[in-house]
Amino acid sequence: MSTIGVFAIIADEQRRVLLCHRRDHDWWNLPGGRVEVGETPWAALIREVREKVGLVIEIDKLLGIYAYPPADDFILSFACSVVSGAATLSDEADIIAYFATDALPTTTHPHHAIRIHDSMRSQDITLATLPAIP
Repeated sequence: MSTIGVFAIIADEQRRVLLCHRRDHDWWNLPGGRVEVGETPWAALIREVREKVGLVIEIDKLLGIYAYPPADDFILSFACSVVSGAATLSDEADIIAYFATDALPTTTHPHHAIRIHDSMRSQDITLATLPAIP
């Protein structure tokens, strides 16, 4: 069964991107997650960002559509702005921080790094098939 993932690219005034470190794995990720049954992708993203990092966001623009065939996943990445709230740790995120796009942590999930770099390079929507993770 296919799943749809949604992730927010939230940049600060210095164009650094917000990442959260997972509690269950040593990965840094963009805030986001899976779309639940009966939920729109944008409603899912707003919910997931609030759950993961405590921020209320506004979705500005679709940035990329990605396919990950081994898992039958489709992933959407969106440029987002913070409307309110403060970065807050959660059951899933034990560290939240902004990073320059050319200085991402070495344990940034490879697919998230691809999405971040795609978003910085182009104003057009990116369509891509993501590589398998070793």
